[in-house]
Amino acid sequence: MRLDPSVAAIRTAIRHTLTTLPTLATPAATLKESRPQDGSDGARLKELRQGDGGGGPLVLVGCSGGADSLALAAGAVFVAPRVGWRVGLVTVDHQLQEGSAGRAEQVAQWAREQGFAPVEVATVDVGAGGGPEAAAREARYAALAEAAGRRGAATVLLGHTRDDQAETVLLALARGAGPRGLAGMPAHRLHAGARFSRPLLDVPRSACRAACAAQDLVPWEDPHNTDPSYARSRVRADALPALVAALGEGVVANLARSAALLGADADLLDELAADALERCRTPAGLSAGALGGLSAALRTRVLHAWAAELGAPRAALTHRHVAALDKLVMAWRGQGATLLPGGIAVSRRSGELTGG
Repeated sequence: MRLDPSVAAIRTAIRHTLTTLPTLATPAATLKESRPQDGSDGARLKELRQGDGGGGPLVLVGCSGGADSLALAAGAVFVAPRVGWRVGLVTVDHQLQEGSAGRAEQVAQWAREQGFAPVEVATVDVGAGGGPEAAAREARYAALAEAAGRRGAATVLLGHTRDDQAETVLLALARGAGPRGLAGMPAHRLHAGARFSRPLLDVPRSACRAACAAQDLVPWEDPHNTDPSYARSRVRADALPALVAALGEGVVANLARSAALLGADADLLDELAADALERCRTPAGLSAGALGGLSAALRTRVLHAWAAELGAPRAALTHRHVAALDKLVMAWRGQGATLLPGGIAVSRRSGELTGG
């Protein structure tokens, strides 16, 4: 029987992720955000596959039971053992809808039947900070990161697709985000000590639905995905289809491609900014003179990273805050302290920026 093209595309994407995953040498909980320079990851992965007492490195799949994550999970349980990985699954119960516990257990039971091990249901309490979407996302990532750390997983696979990436870029444009925001979702990301990987960023959402149908998988349709009170739902239902109607089907792929290009540029600028930050450090803070000698693109990144070091929450740190810090460097007129999220005050004294 000929393999369905959608199933093949998803399996190929997962295989590529698992065989090229950066920093494979250690569990995600011990990783630093760095890129391998000498090929040592490949050697260590081979060593792990040859037997470390656990049957190879572990990958976890984050699965809600929706079409995208269900297609991802079905692909992962087929591919992972064939390339030397153990594969487990975590489904998160946000407790935001009636019957959520039962649905989560159904996903878990399906996973056990398919051969995933370990299988977990993570029940979370969703706060209110940053709005319902952000709060649910933060609770979900925290639960997945905790499971990855406890289980020693090298990465957690997420089912975000090319359509999700295009939606993310449009939302970033609406917020007036800079290059990092317009870069969308990275293929690999470290968060709370865990690595998250997105194999399907080049795969259309329609392929996930087709893959589910081809494999007789019945996805759960989350009503939040069509709730117009959520910005992403409005982009999905109205904004993106309008762009496709006006500019053609290629607009989704082009938005995702633009995100990938911007992401590569932003990665390089972030690396340069990390080096510049070290050069600008003083015992008390940062040298205003050294900062002033940097290009605006590097200087603002240095200030953003430094503000985060001081304790300003990255999610609340906006362009407005960084611009105010930049004025302390480039438009110093004796002004008072700049206030950052988290109650942090940054002042300029004797040619230095200091904060706390």
